[in-house]
Amino acid sequence: MSTIDTRAADFDGRHITVSADDGVPLAVREFGAADAPVTVVFVHGHCLRAESWAFMRGHLLRTWGDDTHMVFYDHRGHGDSGAADPSTYTIEQLARDLDAVLRAVVPTGPVVLVGHSMGAMTVLAYARLYPETIGTRVVGIGLLSSAASGVTRVGLGRLLSAPAVSSLRVAVRRAPRAMQASKHLSRRIFEPIMRDATLGTRKVSPRMLAVATAMLNDTSLLTMASFLESLMRFDESATLHRLGMIPVLVLAGSADIMIPFAHSVVLASQVDDAELVRLDGAGHSVILERAEEVAAAVVALVARAIAAGRTDDTAATRTEDPECGPDCGPEYAIAG
Repeated sequence: MSTIDTRAADFDGRHITVSADDGVPLAVREFGAADAPVTVVFVHGHCLRAESWAFMRGHLLRTWGDDTHMVFYDHRGHGDSGAADPSTYTIEQLARDLDAVLRAVVPTGPVVLVGHSMGAMTVLAYARLYPETIGTRVVGIGLLSSAASGVTRVGLGRLLSAPAVSSLRVAVRRAPRAMQASKHLSRRIFEPIMRDATLGTRKVSPRMLAVATAMLNDTSLLTMASFLESLMRFDESATLHRLGMIPVLVLAGSADIMIPFAHSVVLASQVDDAELVRLDGAGHSVILERAEEVAAAVVALVARAIAAGRTDDTAATRTEDPECGPDCGPEYAIAG
């Protein structure tokens, strides 16, 4: 059972530690009123951390203030969360960690889940493991810069299936400290590659690039390598039909070479109520380089989810009211 330990709040949110079901401490940060009408939970990507949402969070705070409860957390092995046995570094385990965070921090009320890259894959795995929550507790989903399957088929994801990646995973397991030192020594080599791979065709600020680079370099090589196998095998195509009952946002950049936009097109085509948003010139780190536009899309998603919930509630009331006559038509439901 997950447990929760609350620390003092500060200007940077309320800092909380949630214990995953296997005891791994997960660092969580909350913004907005905990009793707000809706909670939005943000799930970050591979080798990033909750602060990857910082630029977006600023825009969302200016729009929502305390009227929306926002929850950000670090995956196991990332950021301020605890390390764990590498055998638990799988997307399915991350979905179970997401459930632990929800149980501890958002025990009641409607929730919108927003995931970026591996975080979006975590959300899809969560929908498979906890299908009873979709359409009941989870009223909306945002899938940013991600895919439902086949990440090794196109883009830089093809490199994951290379023999060198298998060798890297073995080497890291055997000598993690030596490999981590090697990672730091090669930082100057990887910075330009990271910039081209994660950021799009438009110029980005040096501060933004520094933030992205710092997050990647703060992640241990053991964490980075251990998740690769799960990423290679990821396939939640069969889960997509479960999302048809709620509003879904599928968003990505046209210049994403890590997970090309074609993945988002395929993903959106298999979800009934999906809105597909393409940001021209944006790369994989769309939440950093195009934070304001992504924030606006998330605000619209939450509005759609709230509106859909109100319509459903009104329709249910109409159906249950024995005095409801011929005038209780679709217009009545929408107006409610």
